[in-house]
Amino acid sequence: MALKPVTRKSVSDQVFDQVLGEVVDGGLAAGEQLPSERQLAEVLGVSRPAVREALQRMAQTRLVEVRHGGGATVRDFRKYGGLDLLPRLLVRDGGVDPAVARSVVEARTSVGPIIAALAAQRGGPALTGALEDVIARLAGTTDSQTWQELALEYWDVVVDGADSIVYRLMFNGLRAAYEPAIPALALALAPEVGQVEPYRLLAAAISAGDPATARAAAERVLAPTNSSLMTAFTALSNPEGEQA
Repeated sequence: MALKPVTRKSVSDQVFDQVLGEVVDGGLAAGEQLPSERQLAEVLGVSRPAVREALQRMAQTRLVEVRHGGGATVRDFRKYGGLDLLPRLLVRDGGVDPAVARSVVEARTSVGPIIAALAAQRGGPALTGALEDVIARLAGTTDSQTWQELALEYWDVVVDGADSIVYRLMFNGLRAAYEPAIPALALALAPEVGQVEPYRLLAAAISAGDPATARAAAERVLAPTNSSLMTAFTALSNPEGEQA
């Protein structure tokens, strides 16, 4: 069990989490007007300044539209939300949403080869040392959870080498959704442990500045785990073996 230090959330953070949860889970529909600050404060048992701060954060994420003197209206998160919503969308009501999990795997598979090609083009030999360091640690572990964490570290180096802020932010969002599930996914992905050669081939292509080979090598790294990931996500979404 991987335990982390307990962190205390401010009251406004807790209000934000609750309102966000209602928006994402459909308790508050797009176009619906939120209760007034006073009403929310009474229902939640908090101060109006805490509610106001939480609503301001919701407005900054573009999930609600706040009009002066007119209250706040819920927006459709599918149209206005960002990648920062992925972790909340992936795990809902204590289980994994299979449709969101499928989207994460699809994005990983589609974007990874493009990022690898850019890393070869823009990073090239400058990435060799960092990639070889991670590969050495991949080769030295037999622990499936550590392997997954190192694989993310490997891709972190590749994304840096791609030198694209858009792909960096996309990677951050996908990583934030994926990382919390690593302990549960590690067992299903255990067969991947020890398969270091594809990572070596990708690193060699990037170091050689060969975008075409890097793209193909990235597909070789990512493709074998797609089926395993989807199987694992499906199992997490039905922990008692219930039919979807």
